[in-house]
Amino acid sequence: MSQSNECLVGNCDTLELLQGQLLSLQQEHQEREVQLRERIKELDCLYRLTKLIEENEDSLDQILLGAVELLPVSWQHPVITCARIRFREQTFQSNNFKATQWQQKAPLIVSGLKEGTVEVYYLKKMPRLDEGPFLKEERLLIDAVSNHIAKAAERINTLRQLQVERQALQDANAALHDSLVQSQRDKRKFAASIQGKIDKIISPILYALQKEMKTSQLEYLELLKKYLEDITSPFVEKSGLFMSKLSPVEFQIGNMIKYGLSTKEIARIRGISPATVNRHRESIRRKLDLTNRKVNLTSYLNNIVDESRQD
Repeated sequence: MSQSNECLVGNCDTLELLQGQLLSLQQEHQEREVQLRERIKELDCLYRLTKLIEENEDSLDQILLGAVELLPVSWQHPVITCARIRFREQTFQSNNFKATQWQQKAPLIVSGLKEGTVEVYYLKKMPRLDEGPFLKEERLLIDAVSNHIAKAAERINTLRQLQVERQALQDANAALHDSLVQSQRDKRKFAASIQGKIDKIISPILYALQKEMKTSQLEYLELLKKYLEDITSPFVEKSGLFMSKLSPVEFQIGNMIKYGLSTKEIARIRGISPATVNRHRESIRRKLDLTNRKVNLTSYLNNIVDESRQD
């Protein structure tokens, strides 16, 4: 073989070697490109799932509905991939769902308890890879999806429990408020009953005794009156806005008028003339801005008491 022929053969061998290396580089590049696309799909799946959870932070159903549609497009062969999520008594699945023997699943562990599963299926047989026909990266992805959903479920459960407890607390506060209001009404009603009996029954007797008592005994009578005033004072403070405007004598006569005693009855009980009682009545009307108004004094005083009982 001539030297030129040997060079030609050597060049051919070199060319074939270079072509082989180039083909190998091209295949490696294609493989890396495929791997890169798969990793991008996986990252996009987690990003969109995170956004889905943020947008539906109070609705787990919406999260599961959205997640089951995200899964198929994130796997290596989306055209033949379907997904299903089972959570407690509910099932969410993609439109093309069909359970097959080629499956990959991850449990949904919520607060330490298994509440369901995230499942991905291939609709036909594919070449065997790291985990059946699935990639090891797809195992990491389905585990991450399951973990994200479980944490979202825990957060939503906690928020709902807080809402229930908050509502229960509001209901309890409302019930307590109503109970306190009713208790105050009952107390005012009871005090009004006591005041009425004192004015109608006890006060006339005290005024009659006052006329018959010796000077040395009047001190005890005044002390008894003071004790009675102390007993009824909580009612007196709340039952009549008019009380603060009247003198002590007008206050007593106002109470008698309020409970329906006539001018003659008041005069007889207090030992004064009817004309004096009428002057007190006129003074009471003036202080209550009722002068020259066609308003019944007895009704007016009782209406004020009724309004105070409702406060």
